[in-house]
Amino acid sequence: MPRRFSYEDLRTATKDFKEKLGEGGFGSVFKGILEDGTKIAVKQLENIGQGMKEFLAEVETIGNIHHFNLVRLIGFCAERSHQLLVYEYMSNGSLDSWIFDRNKNQVLDWLTRKKIILDIAKGLAYLHEECRQRIVHLDIKPQNILLDDNFNAKVSDFGLSKLMDRDQSQVQTTMRGTPGYLAPEWKQLRVTLKVDIYSFGIVVLEIVCGRKNLDRYRSEQSKHLLRLLQEKGEENRLIDIIDGSSVDMQLHREEAMKMIRLAAWCLQDDHTRRPLMSVVVKVLEGAMEVETEISYSFCNAMANNPTTRADSPISSNPQQASVLSAPR
Repeated sequence: MPRRFSYEDLRTATKDFKEKLGEGGFGSVFKGILEDGTKIAVKQLENIGQGMKEFLAEVETIGNIHHFNLVRLIGFCAERSHQLLVYEYMSNGSLDSWIFDRNKNQVLDWLTRKKIILDIAKGLAYLHEECRQRIVHLDIKPQNILLDDNFNAKVSDFGLSKLMDRDQSQVQTTMRGTPGYLAPEWKQLRVTLKVDIYSFGIVVLEIVCGRKNLDRYRSEQSKHLLRLLQEKGEENRLIDIIDGSSVDMQLHREEAMKMIRLAAWCLQDDHTRRPLMSVVVKVLEGAMEVETEISYSFCNAMANNPTTRADSPISSNPQQASVLSAPR
């Protein structure tokens, strides 16, 4: 089990919850420092509708997951009405602030973007294929990818995750996740690991193109990134959607276009045609090539598709969602 903290311990560590880092789906996150100098991120859970027994069971499950590319759960607090989660502190915040915020002094270069994509893939491959019970994350997006001092990327926020036995090929669940990152098969409410791979494809596109999947500040023709990918893919002009604000990205455009083709492979409407995350890792490491027969016709590229209208998480049955949500 992760370390158990008292509420007073965490109140002291956060200086009475003084410095707020952000808000997630289930509560607010605060910066803290333990007595030994370890920096932490403390998530104060709110309105979770979950009993103590279930909370402790989930702490144990997530506490037993250890991988460099997953945010580490250090401990928890379970005292009367207080339920808090303590995570490692990630100094460079979430990925979205680096790829969407044009006011930042530092723009991510190609090698950093490529490494971040590989890090995310390794974290997901571990969840999907290496755990005793496979874990479907169900909310992969830039806000849930955190960066440490050296821009190592770690998957966070298991607030909507589902466990799958190794002999299960799919799981039935209520719709959950974030519009814009939801795979087409969510309409059937029976999902596989491949829903995460679809979301990963959208994130890869956003990293390489340096923009949101839905950007309302752009023209009608270019505000939907998936529709733009469809058009440029069919015209064999993928180079047109690479992040034009970075000179470094233009210098590595051949590699960047290969990365866009990998994203398109992950975005295939037919989930059986999407690669496993272990295959994605091999492609990123140069041990395999991207599938050549890729369709650039995406049903979610339609302008009025409801999955492209927002970027906040949804859950049809929020009280059943896991409360283990890492700092955003």
